[in-house]
Amino acid sequence: MKKVTSIEDLPSREDILSRTGMEFIQDILSGELAPPPIAHLMNYAMHEVEPGRVVFRGTPKLEVCNPIGSVHGGWYGTLLDSAMACAVQTMLPKGSGYTTLEYKVNIIRSIPLGLVVDCIGWTDHVGRSTGVAHGEIRGVEDGRLYATGSTTCIVMTR
Repeated sequence: MKKVTSIEDLPSREDILSRTGMEFIQDILSGELAPPPIAHLMNYAMHEVEPGRVVFRGTPKLEVCNPIGSVHGGWYGTLLDSAMACAVQTMLPKGSGYTTLEYKVNIIRSIPLGLVVDCIGWTDHVGRSTGVAHGEIRGVEDGRLYATGSTTCIVMTR
């Protein structure tokens, strides 16, 4: 897997737009393209990909705790935003991109430090101008639901 040490290690705009969204996401999963640096920072990685569905697997570490010692809500949000938005991206044609317009997170229970979780994002709709998706964070071993989310992405064409 490629390691990102500078901005030049990330795919160029041309690299991104020359692929379908699915091809781009598959190339990250396979290691042909570098993963986003935030995934390393937040200790998660892409785990599964299919059209309209993306799974990230991660484990919260001490560095993502808030002052009271629990996993910060931003970790949940970052993980959900990644999975839901990448699910939208898998449905985009060549020459298109997206950005998150808004997202919502519902934290159901605290994730214990060190617990491996899967964050699954599914598309509900992807059209010419918007993509809508939802997601959930579940424990890999316990199957418990820890958080849910929803997003709206704006779709942009070249």
